[in-house]
Amino acid sequence: MDAHPKILIIRLSSIGDIVLTTPIIRCIKTQIPKVQVHYLTKANNAIILNNNPYVDRIITFNGSLSETIKLLKKENYTYVIDLHKQIRSFIIRLRLFRPSKTFNSLRIKKWLFVKWKLDKLPEKHIVDRYFEATKGLDYNIVNDGKGLDYFLADEDYISPDALPLSFQDGYIAVVVGSKHQTKQIPTSKLIQLCQGIKKSIVLLGDKNDRQKAIEVENAVGARVFNACGAYNLNQTSSLIANSVGVITPDTGLMHIAAALKKNTISVWGNTVPQFGMYPYFPKDSKAKVYIFEKKGLACRPCSKLGFKECPKKHFECMLSIDFDEIISIANDWEQDRDK
Repeated sequence: MDAHPKILIIRLSSIGDIVLTTPIIRCIKTQIPKVQVHYLTKANNAIILNNNPYVDRIITFNGSLSETIKLLKKENYTYVIDLHKQIRSFIIRLRLFRPSKTFNSLRIKKWLFVKWKLDKLPEKHIVDRYFEATKGLDYNIVNDGKGLDYFLADEDYISPDALPLSFQDGYIAVVVGSKHQTKQIPTSKLIQLCQGIKKSIVLLGDKNDRQKAIEVENAVGARVFNACGAYNLNQTSSLIANSVGVITPDTGLMHIAAALKKNTISVWGNTVPQFGMYPYFPKDSKAKVYIFEKKGLACRPCSKLGFKECPKKHFECMLSIDFDEIISIANDWEQDRDK
């Protein structure tokens, strides 16, 4: 057994997927004496881990496999843990010539569910499947049950003065965007949601979501603050941290909300929680967590990722969700910054 082990974890993208690897990072760092943990990801995702005390070094993938492998070979890793399991991560593992482990990505079972609606997926969250990649190492790594991590530096926090005065008494964060349109809450439903919520509302997303958020802002009025595209990921996450709770589609900010232990309502369109990527909370969490989805639709799930528009043109998976019930739950939330 190596007295000073060095372990490389690979997950190149995306936001939520990287956040979902944080329990593995923490458990490796805290359960293996004198271990160094290195993490390989794309440069634009390094911000997710910049403040993580369990990561000793972030190595950014610049698109060149040969350059990346040349750099990694110098580290002489004890183990490589591949939590991406795609062709590039496989090539990296293969060419490093170091002991490596990965996890069961369930690609065939997901395909069967999407293509033929045969649900053979295990009732197991992807975080628990990620832990499979630690089996067979010289160390007995166990899930400590503490959930996801997301660390913010002092400079990441948005000053309360940046928000209107009425927002100081608490607000609900509503996530506008997602990479795929069929995961997003439709504009009409966002307007219905924001009109029904009594508290102030902060709309979250990137610059691509700003125009959609402006439509909501114009329809609802001064109770809505449009933060889409105004802040970087960590600053946006600080707005989640300071919120009463979060209403979000299946997207990266949903997992950040879980990492920050916030009250969470997740709203599901074309994807399904059975894929194993629903909000992951500690067992002793006091946060209130709800999942809203339209069960029983013959066309759902239509993809394990998403589309630019509903393939059936009706978008029934989102439009038929009871947003009045979501409004009722959100209006019952009370401010508790310690959750």
